[in-house]
Amino acid sequence: MIVSACKAVGATTYPGRGIIVGKSADGQRAVMAYFIMGRSVNSRNRVFVEQPGGIRTEAFDPSKMVDPSLIIYSPVRTIDNKVIVTNGDQTDTIYDYVAEDATFADALRTREFEPDAPNFTPRVSAMATFADGDFSLDMAILRAGDAEGSCCHRVFWEMEKVEAGKGYFLHTYLNDGNPIPSFTGDPETVAIGNHSAFEIADAIWAGLNADNRVSLWVCTRDLKTGRTDTKIINANA
Repeated sequence: MIVSACKAVGATTYPGRGIIVGKSADGQRAVMAYFIMGRSVNSRNRVFVEQPGGIRTEAFDPSKMVDPSLIIYSPVRTIDNKVIVTNGDQTDTIYDYVAEDATFADALRTREFEPDAPNFTPRVSAMATFADGDFSLDMAILRAGDAEGSCCHRVFWEMEKVEAGKGYFLHTYLNDGNPIPSFTGDPETVAIGNHSAFEIADAIWAGLNADNRVSLWVCTRDLKTGRTDTKIINANA
């Protein structure tokens, strides 16, 4: 059964960091979303800030920042007709490879999961490529192959076309835990309606666990005109 995107993000108290990419039910707009959650003070001490061609994370209170290495990055960047969305600095890796006419997969084969034992947080990534009034979608997860993090499993999905009214939801964790279990299986298929970026953002934000949600970015793109509408919600307003 396909559930709505807002219900899917609330299926567990801690999906971690998540990407949703899909198409509105009328087939006229691409819908892209990215959210972060946090359990530690360091993880929760963040906001999304717009920058040219995308967004970046920033410390809400710089005096409380402990280690920026895995939490400060650009989750969204745009290059040519492509929008890259990831949960880490692999955004820059993909951007640099694409700039040199290499592929999404080429870039991610040089990376692995995050070195945050014992969780070994997966790196989740997506890239929408817009052309001829439609778009294709690449997604990937890089996760530890065992409990010791001795190897990396890289899984890729290539969607030549996204069906109207459907989206794909890929997140870092299956649920809460200690250590936190990594996401497994294919991206979850979710229902996308005919709503504005503002309405979608409000619905997803309401679906996320209120104790753990930190920041959310939602963007819709008209497939004919290329017009984009964006909304950012930060718990640290």
